[in-house]
Amino acid sequence: MRGSAWLNLLYVPALILFGVFIFYPFIKGVQISFTNWDGYNQDFKWIGGFNYKRMFSDPDMGRVIRNTVIYGVGSAFLQNVIGLAYALFLNMNLRTRGLVRTVIYLPVIISSLIMGYIWYFFFQYDGGAINDILLLFQDEPSNLLGDKDFNSWIITFVNTYQYLGIAMVLFLAGLQTIPKDYYEAATIDGATAFDRFRHVTWPLIAPSLTISMVLNLIGGLKLFDVIVAMTNSGPGYASASMSSIMYLLYFGREDAGYAATIGILMFVMISIVSLVALFLLRRREVHA
Repeated sequence: MRGSAWLNLLYVPALILFGVFIFYPFIKGVQISFTNWDGYNQDFKWIGGFNYKRMFSDPDMGRVIRNTVIYGVGSAFLQNVIGLAYALFLNMNLRTRGLVRTVIYLPVIISSLIMGYIWYFFFQYDGGAINDILLLFQDEPSNLLGDKDFNSWIITFVNTYQYLGIAMVLFLAGLQTIPKDYYEAATIDGATAFDRFRHVTWPLIAPSLTISMVLNLIGGLKLFDVIVAMTNSGPGYASASMSSIMYLLYFGREDAGYAATIGILMFVMISIVSLVALFLLRRREVHA
């Protein structure tokens, strides 16, 4: 017992780091959200819940929240569907599967900001690679990133492309823990390939799905770098996420109090969505 008590002391450094770099800044952010601080000046005053009233009456917040949901849910769905497809393909005995895995995972190690700039040169209006191809079939280039109803989906695609390698690796890890005896027994019983996937593979990769879905949801809901690189939240706030609009409010409009308010809403939103997803997916693991 005394030994285990001493081992508990090993948690202390991690708890100190958590308190200094996460808990304290969060509490400070809550305090700032009730002020009119501009982010620089030492003189600011307490204004109560004015920033929260302003946020819920802000006409731009509806689109910002919609975009944040698209980036989170859309990216998580696409990354897991495509990542699972790649994992199933690469789990077969292919001679070049090591090379293919490397190529698919490679974008993950590239900075999100750099990835955004790379894809910006594909989609940009003047001289973009995609518009150069489209001009072979039409007279005018398409302003793809300037289309407020379409640019959020382009950003979702880029985020999916970059991080689907993580989902692929997680699913591959899950697939390789499934005993081959299960597939052999199912084949002897006359199960088709789809039946083997439905009744053997799908239930047994439930833990991998849980981890991948929650990680991708959180990553998508706090998406920032790709947005800044490709559209800088424009036109207007048409492609803004909650992360990117916080950046614009703080550094562009020197409105730190309002930016902190949006940050609190983003924290609550990500916490609720991720906890609900974790609860539902964990329950699926039990009943799979």
